[in-house]
Amino acid sequence: MTSDTPAAVTTVSESIPDVTIAGRRLRPTAVFDTYWRFAAARQATYFARLNGDQAPADDPILASHRFTNCYRAADRVSQYAIHDVGYQGSQHPDDVVFRILLFKFFNKIDTWRLLEDQFGSIAWASWQPGLARAVLDAAWKAGRKLYSPAYVIPPPQLGGRRKHHDHLLLVETMISDGLPQRLRRAKSLAEVFQQLRQYPGIGDFLAYQFTIDLNYSSVLDFSENQFVVAGPGARDGIRKCFGAGASGIEAAVISHMTDTQEEHFARLGLRFDYLGGRRLHLIDCQNLFCEVDKYARVAHPDVPGISGRTRIKQQYRQSSEPMPAPWFPPKWGITDAVKAQAAAVKAATTQS
Repeated sequence: MTSDTPAAVTTVSESIPDVTIAGRRLRPTAVFDTYWRFAAARQATYFARLNGDQAPADDPILASHRFTNCYRAADRVSQYAIHDVGYQGSQHPDDVVFRILLFKFFNKIDTWRLLEDQFGSIAWASWQPGLARAVLDAAWKAGRKLYSPAYVIPPPQLGGRRKHHDHLLLVETMISDGLPQRLRRAKSLAEVFQQLRQYPGIGDFLAYQFTIDLNYSSVLDFSENQFVVAGPGARDGIRKCFGAGASGIEAAVISHMTDTQEEHFARLGLRFDYLGGRRLHLIDCQNLFCEVDKYARVAHPDVPGISGRTRIKQQYRQSSEPMPAPWFPPKWGITDAVKAQAAAVKAATTQS
């Protein structure tokens, strides 16, 4: 089990030795070191953008393409889901779970704001299904995109005339049949995942993502290092870092990366600014595999993955909205530390 604070740093050889994970001997590729270099550069970019500065210009791939943050909770949509959705309004479990799942099925801030404009503070007890469908129908007919392109959210096939009808019905069903109470009784993050996984249209990837989002809230409080599920992009990144021998042991590989992070940042002479002193957790290392898969399409085009994709689809475009002040689940106790880190980075940049 990994801890939540940085472990003692050890000095190791500059070579990349074979590693044994889950009883298998694996030979890391050149992408393995790129994983750590990308993480350090992306974290530096996060703090630069937090201060309103442009990304460091010494990495043209990172500067030109869109990549998520090293810490999933620091992404713009995750920040909104944590602060504006999870911790605003009633903290009754029915309301919190309802708001988070309603938001995540669309994963789009504009769609949430459409509903808030109509309902005000969104709560399960005052929810009006017919009105919600009418609001989203009108937006859809006007040509507005209701879903984020970040990842595919398949329709649950519940008989609705449109995809968003089915998703509204699904989240309403989940609350009506007592999901919030079952989640509160869960003994582990894996049990939360299994509770979500039983619903139509929710496969392993979505169930894990939703599990993490719910665990940010006041309803749950499990360690993110309890459980991980490798998504398709992460499996691609793992293949590029370790070859075909890692197939089937992806969760163990992610755990290995989480356990050895300080060792490899030190080995490569990299500065990594831990988010308020919080280590990378399993969800973060899983996401980094997904991002390094994309990065390696340009940096290491000769290293094959699983999907065979050869280009990065999304170009980086600066948002018209400034990055909000960082705000993380209060139970983590890191928000003030992250703000202080950002201020220190800003001061160091100004002096240099």
